[in-house]
Amino acid sequence: MQKITPFLTFKDQAEDALKFYTSVFRNAKAGATQRYGEGAPVPKGSFMTGSFEIAGQTFFVLNAGQDFGFAPGMSLMVDCPTQDEVDELWDKLSAGGSVQACGWLTDKFGVSWQIVPSVMRTVLADKDPRKVEHVMKVMMQMIKLDGPRLQQAYQEAGGSA
Repeated sequence: MQKITPFLTFKDQAEDALKFYTSVFRNAKAGATQRYGEGAPVPKGSFMTGSFEIAGQTFFVLNAGQDFGFAPGMSLMVDCPTQDEVDELWDKLSAGGSVQACGWLTDKFGVSWQIVPSVMRTVLADKDPRKVEHVMKVMMQMIKLDGPRLQQAYQEAGGSA
């Protein structure tokens, strides 16, 4: 088992979330699930917990019977090597949810995501603050991140990625 596992707590949508996330990500897979028995805070037989895996990362979900909610300060960041993957995940995860600036979105379950092109690792790690500042200015004008445009901004500032 991995040392740290994201544990997402829902009022009553954990099973739907598990099915949704495993349908959105390629090669994702559902794991074991458990259902509530007698004396639980929800009807017997209701979905209790389950696990799923995305890109080797295990997640757990729980139906708690009460709404804990999710805060945008805690998000799941997805590194995307291609703009096609950014576009695909953005479209699927934002459906029924809401979008924010700089590649952030909240899905239909209230979970926050950052859909980030891989080029961001290179351009933000540059030791020249002028180059990073230029890319950041371009990024701050975006809703969904555009990896080729960010790479172009980096090159305009003298970077090579």
